[in-house]
Amino acid sequence: MSTVEAEIAAVFAEAGARGFLHAREIGGGPEVAVGADDPVVLASVFKIPVAVAYAREVAAGRLDETARTRVGPRYRIGGIGTAGCADDVEMSWRDLALFMLTMSDNAATDVVYHRVGAEAVDRVLTDLGLRRTRLIGCCEDLFASVLADLGAAEGADLDAVFAGATPEQTRKLAVLDPERTTSSTPREITELLDAVWTGRAGDPAACERVRSMMARQIWPHRLSAGFPSDVAIAAKTGTLPAVRNEAGVVSFPNGRRFAVAVFTRADSLAERQPAVDAAIGRAGRLAVDHLRKETP
Repeated sequence: MSTVEAEIAAVFAEAGARGFLHAREIGGGPEVAVGADDPVVLASVFKIPVAVAYAREVAAGRLDETARTRVGPRYRIGGIGTAGCADDVEMSWRDLALFMLTMSDNAATDVVYHRVGAEAVDRVLTDLGLRRTRLIGCCEDLFASVLADLGAAEGADLDAVFAGATPEQTRKLAVLDPERTTSSTPREITELLDAVWTGRAGDPAACERVRSMMARQIWPHRLSAGFPSDVAIAAKTGTLPAVRNEAGVVSFPNGRRFAVAVFTRADSLAERQPAVDAAIGRAGRLAVDHLRKETP
């Protein structure tokens, strides 16, 4: 393990978590790797390949992004955005995709996922050679897994079910085991990001659509917290009990861009993990600073 990789591992340990990181400059070059080939739970980071599949459908003319659709009671699962609305919501496809990436709206994600189809999403992974990235459905499927593991009735309130689970039950959930849920490796996620930023993930218009949506993400407390305000961050978070992730591209004013994927597993099951959130930014900054020095 190099000096910078040891420093990054220490950042995670100090925050009370295990961390897995891969960082590389867009287009290739040196890397920083801490558990970069270990399997990790993606949580909502899986929405990036869903967004790529959506953008491909739009670019191919198979989906009119301005057409409107309804988010009904099937998707009213609580949470942020349309997922937390009390009533049905009607929106355009492009706005649903935007909500999916910028605020991690789970209902918007599932409506988009069901429209483009699992085959289209899996095709993104196959086309890019991401053999260790596996998606087991969408948010609806992940939540159903939690309810089944905890013996709760279908349609039960997920927050209430989580609140009633013991720590031991929670830690045994399939959604927290990369061998049994939607998962990947940090290295494969930076490969996905590199493909989007270099136009290899699809039509140039499709890749630009994904980049522009990710650049509007609203969460500043993880990767963005490690960089000054003149550095642009386009990223996607992922959160589950004990899991705090973020993967994105860090762009500097001089034009250099770095793909960074950080995945963590906290020792604690506390709902708020500010130390772990901050560690994601610190670790990302250490990795990127090292890469900038390696190839000035």
